[in-house]
Amino acid sequence: MVFGEILTGIALVKSSVEFIKSNISTCKDISEIAGHIDDLFEGQKEVNKKRNKRDGLGIADQLGIKSVASEIIDGKLAAEKLYEVSVLVDQRFGHGTWASILLERKKRIDEAKKMAREAIKVRKQKQDEIIEMISFVFLGLVGLSAVVGGIYVFINI
Repeated sequence: MVFGEILTGIALVKSSVEFIKSNISTCKDISEIAGHIDDLFEGQKEVNKKRNKRDGLGIADQLGIKSVASEIIDGKLAAEKLYEVSVLVDQRFGHGTWASILLERKKRIDEAKKMAREAIKVRKQKQDEIIEMISFVFLGLVGLSAVVGGIYVFINI
């Protein structure tokens, strides 16, 4: 199960690199291969995720040489392919292009994480406000029932 998922990540990396290699010299701008660069990052992410997640594997599978070697080699292959693409992009579009891509990608990921944290914070704040409102309503009902009970007792005395 996990090996199939790792192979999917490696296959995605390899197919992306092959497409980029065959089309880098003819593309006019980076947007023509951007989707495959995204696939390359996604494949590497998938390989790393599966390398760190071993759910569903028995202890013998996790500790076996085949498993360990496969995970290590797949990770190194993905890193190697990423480096190949970085060299190709810098050769085609000028030195520093790949570094700019990585910097912009990191910036966007950080912004997305920040927005997600802010959304969670706003949702938590709204939840706290609703809980506070419910507690005021509950206290009001308790107070009202105490007053009504007191009036009832006072009238029946």
